[in-house]
Amino acid sequence: MTYSENLWLYFTLLFGIIIVPGMDMLFVLANALTGGRGRGMAATAGIMAGGAVHSLYGAIGVGILASLLPSLFAPLLFIGAAYMVWIGFTLIRSSIRVETVGDGAVRTDWRAFRQGAITCLINPKAYLFMLAVYPQFLKPVYGPIWMQGVIMGAMTLATQFAIYGAVAFTADRSRTLLIANPAATILIGRVAGALLILVAVLTAWHGWQTEVSFSASGN
Repeated sequence: MTYSENLWLYFTLLFGIIIVPGMDMLFVLANALTGGRGRGMAATAGIMAGGAVHSLYGAIGVGILASLLPSLFAPLLFIGAAYMVWIGFTLIRSSIRVETVGDGAVRTDWRAFRQGAITCLINPKAYLFMLAVYPQFLKPVYGPIWMQGVIMGAMTLATQFAIYGAVAFTADRSRTLLIANPAATILIGRVAGALLILVAVLTAWHGWQTEVSFSASGN
């Protein structure tokens, strides 16, 4: 697998996860509906700041592991792949429904930004996602871990901006799509789940191939 193919896989997975309606998306939508596009974009910026922090500690963790405990890197890849498959099956079997979109409960853009960052940072699924998924795509064979982390972090922020920014700018229409079309949100969740499983299988297979090649060269 080339580095470009690796990045495309990451982007596919990232897009599938971010577009699933969840706490971050509903926070942006609530603020856009109650405070206008500006407040919705402030909430988006806050969530992007939280995403940057997640990307930073994910890259640092992988870098430390790859340099200090390289023997544990491959097992972590397979554990992470198994976790991704479990999340995928959970999304496929679940019925995601958005019943209501509450009040943003924020009076200023600055508070929307701060609360957006906190919303992202306190989400336990985000921590598990970074610990399990990042090692699948940050690999020493592709060059310095920090550089890969910068690129993937930038991709994460750009995808958050594109999706959540679109929600903020089309708040009324987004609300209708999320609430009045439950079948669409369920379909989005199931497609994202299928993407997770597919990417997990591909990365696990690539990791296994790498291990086999490494063992053969060592012998």
